[in-house]
Amino acid sequence: MLVLVLLVSVIVLASAQFGSQRQSLIRPVDGASIFGNYCAACHGLDGRRNGPVSKALKHEVPDPTRLSLRNHGTFPVIHVRTIIMFGADNLLPAHGSKEMPIWGPIFHEIEFDQDLGNVRLENVTKYLESIQRK
Repeated sequence: MLVLVLLVSVIVLASAQFGSQRQSLIRPVDGASIFGNYCAACHGLDGRRNGPVSKALKHEVPDPTRLSLRNHGTFPVIHVRTIIMFGADNLLPAHGSKEMPIWGPIFHEIEFDQDLGNVRLENVTKYLESIQRK
């Protein structure tokens, strides 16, 4: 209990010190940075299922570098965009489970009166296409 109280105290103090420097959850619009910030914890920086969180999950994390291989050599653009936006494709659970966060609403965070969500979605999809194994 003492550890929890100390942890909360440190977080509150840090928040107070850095409150004026606070940024929104998402700033990057390039696909590699988005993947690194939001996907790599589970999928790994290289996309090969070696992220630090992957071992703690109940289901095996899919390898996004093999999407084209699993789709007869064609990158499944619509499938990828749908899973990122809604967490499901054809109403099937994303990646075999609902463990993958649904990033669509976060990617569509409004910044400076400009919705960059579609740009982020397009860029992270293109990035995933660029890291496909041959």
